[in-house]
Amino acid sequence: MARLRLGPLLRYVDGSSATVWVEASRPCTAEVRCADGARGTARTFQIAGHHYALVPVTGLAPGTAQTYEVLLDGTPVWPLPDSPFPPSVIRTADPEVVRVTFGSCRWAAPPVGEKDPVGPDALDTLAARLAAAPDSERPDVLLLLGDQVYADETSRAIRDRIASRRGLADPPGSQVADYEEYTWLYHESWLDPEIRWLLSTVPSCMIFDDHDIIDDWNTSASWLAGMRATAWWRERLLSGLMSYWVHQHLGNLSPAELAADPLYAAVRETPDGTDVLRAYAAQADTHPASVRWSYRRDFGRVRVVMLDTRAARVLDEDGRAMLDPAEAQWLREQALGTRDTCDHLLIGTSLPWLLPHLVHDAEAWNAALCRGERGARWGRFGENLRQRADLEHWAAFPESFEALAGLVAEAGTGPGAPASVCVLSGDVHHAYVAEPEWPGGGPDARVLQLTCSPVHNSVPLSVKLGFRFGWSGLGRALGRRFARHGRNHRTALDWRCTGGPWFGNQLMTLTLRGRSASLRLDQARPDGTGKARLTTVEESSLTTS
Repeated sequence: MARLRLGPLLRYVDGSSATVWVEASRPCTAEVRCADGARGTARTFQIAGHHYALVPVTGLAPGTAQTYEVLLDGTPVWPLPDSPFPPSVIRTADPEVVRVTFGSCRWAAPPVGEKDPVGPDALDTLAARLAAAPDSERPDVLLLLGDQVYADETSRAIRDRIASRRGLADPPGSQVADYEEYTWLYHESWLDPEIRWLLSTVPSCMIFDDHDIIDDWNTSASWLAGMRATAWWRERLLSGLMSYWVHQHLGNLSPAELAADPLYAAVRETPDGTDVLRAYAAQADTHPASVRWSYRRDFGRVRVVMLDTRAARVLDEDGRAMLDPAEAQWLREQALGTRDTCDHLLIGTSLPWLLPHLVHDAEAWNAALCRGERGARWGRFGENLRQRADLEHWAAFPESFEALAGLVAEAGTGPGAPASVCVLSGDVHHAYVAEPEWPGGGPDARVLQLTCSPVHNSVPLSVKLGFRFGWSGLGRALGRRFARHGRNHRTALDWRCTGGPWFGNQLMTLTLRGRSASLRLDQARPDGTGKARLTTVEESSLTTS
């Protein structure tokens, strides 16, 4: 008899359809049945000895909430027997109000009973709040903006499994090495009871960042050459991309996109799709521009464009860019194709576009050194510093930074422009709001950088002090010194921090109603009883109708 190994995850939901992802213990037919009679089935496909299904559910009534169950070969496997959580539901979209909750950087929570060294998990805490009041306000979608798993910073439990399987003496040591070990990370993270229930009842969109593969992934051409020279890197990268496609990317796609996807068809049509998917991952490594991990989702009149800012990079110093030309053109089409159809444009990029001024100028200065503005000796110093200090955000790709600024302004200007254009990011282990200012007047839309992380991770004192100083007047003055040394062209764009910085395990929520938008920041804090609760530390209106 087939067992449910992982899931269900409720992924795509629109007004009449949904997709539900599961992993089973053996080949079988997965079925989702809703209380109102809507249903869907899918045969599992096999990757590296694991069996998965993405079940399309059709016939849902718009604006309703239906409980559902999952069956494998006709046997009910979800909800779990004696579950303490409310039934999982599929809520079809309400086009009038859209609530988007987002964040990034989540270490798996430790087992129950173990002390959590980094404090309460914000997603765990959100799950507890929703479970206690299942009819209360809830997100319409979770945007998880990177570092869903940490392939390079494993828990003690994962390290013990690695040690029993292959030992820790050989590279990559305690880091995951192949597809099987990647599956351990997803099981550790998504079998957490609160997270499992939350992901079964709130739709999610995901994109990778560096730790899903390795810290500083694709920092530079020099970094990549060094990694390719190791004996273990290729297997790690291919396994990381394969596991990302299975566990995260597939669920980002609509049923129509899935039906038209040749890779998905090929994997499902063969008894074992491992070689097909591995070849695709190898293609993504060799010819990154031939593969697109970015995607678009529309929630009524809210458009979400999720960007791949890791694999889509151009690393050659002469043409260095955050997005390759095809990816940049795709983003342009998605952002500008909103006239009269979009009240709010949300651009999801794991890496913040607008950073504290000192950090921005330091990264732009470093980029200038690396491309040879101050000679070969400074260039070698710059490359070493870039890799050691993680200087690889949008600011480290100056032309891409300017291009995004221009695109955001163009998308937010003129008749039919959205009321807001928000860049949603994580990565930097704190939260803040930054607002750009254009010389001579900006776009008609309210433009904001909204950054929120971590969901569950450490925030060292150095990060707190560094980012606070980075926003200060003294930090800005120091940044200008860097810019002058690097002979950098001053960007015409200016920006200021209008909220934060806030530190802690946290989530941001945008509530979008017509052309109005409001923002809330919630932090997970101990409640004094051994549990945790979400505390609202910021709530503000961004736009009004």
